[in-house]
Amino acid sequence: MHDLRHHGDAEVRDDGSALVDLAVNVRAGTPPAWLREHIAGSVAGLAAYPDGRAARAAVAARHGLPVERVLLTAGAAEAFVLLARALKVRRPVVVHPQFTEPEAALRDAGHTVDRVLLREEDGFRLDPGAVPEAADLVVIGNPTNPTSVLHPAADIARLARPGRILVVDEAFLDAVPGEREALAGRTDVPGLVVLRSLTKTWGLAGLRIGYVLAGPETIGLLTRAQPLWPVSTPALAAAEACVGPRALAEADAAARRTAADRSHLLTGLGEFADRGVRAVEGAEGPFVLLRLPHAAAVRERLRALGFAVRRGDTFPGLDQRWLRVAVRDRGTTDAFLEALGQALDASRAEPS
Repeated sequence: MHDLRHHGDAEVRDDGSALVDLAVNVRAGTPPAWLREHIAGSVAGLAAYPDGRAARAAVAARHGLPVERVLLTAGAAEAFVLLARALKVRRPVVVHPQFTEPEAALRDAGHTVDRVLLREEDGFRLDPGAVPEAADLVVIGNPTNPTSVLHPAADIARLARPGRILVVDEAFLDAVPGEREALAGRTDVPGLVVLRSLTKTWGLAGLRIGYVLAGPETIGLLTRAQPLWPVSTPALAAAEACVGPRALAEADAAARRTAADRSHLLTGLGEFADRGVRAVEGAEGPFVLLRLPHAAAVRERLRALGFAVRRGDTFPGLDQRWLRVAVRDRGTTDAFLEALGQALDASRAEPS
């Protein structure tokens, strides 16, 4: 059984201050000072109940949608719970490997969940024909966590059917330069539900803010499943700020730096190819997925050397051969690569 409730923060929860965090996909050095100051300024209004109208309108304008198609949530994770509880579906399907919270939320809500497992030999690329025709709810990430694969929007759109809800988790799409292959803002795909998170790029995991883009009927169902005032005043202030022109420009610049830093990481990892280290090709997210020998032992040795990486065996479709590594600046990456070499040497020196 895969532990669907294991997430990257578990790797650093107890002694994270002593470790370089390559397990959590939140962008390093965030939130920026201007955003911290903006959020702090909202504290003066905490005596009033949260009013999400301005933030909702800002998100709608950012994607060129009417406000009736926007729902603000306490992070994307809350959205998965709302979908699982509010939608009356009979055969939900989750495309794996991917973020495990959608399946966990569906199971907690009493649903029987089918899995479509993308294959390593196919580069973990989506085959729309692999999804059962009878599925009335399909969940897929883009770019997918943990594989870092960015699926063509056209391939995902091919999953849409009358009577089917198509949920696309775009939590890391703003980390892709130009947001290529985005479906957010599309209204021509039947049953489309897009989830966005503002916690990764902006370093707001502790604040919890995200949103859902969907048809008005679906938004209405999810709204009725939410408790009153689900998003705090500081989170609303963050949402409004993070979808403005300044923030979008900053996010795109950060995405381009991440792409360059990822290329540097992949080049360095290529030096270990003769020792069995393989990165999933075509990574487009702020993380890479590695297959390597003795991955569990290497992970523990990396911890001893001061680096936390994410185990891969909790993702359906993966096993103990896999690790996920967040993209960081070149200096951090070079130090990690040196530690990885030491960890691999120690692993190879041990008797099998």
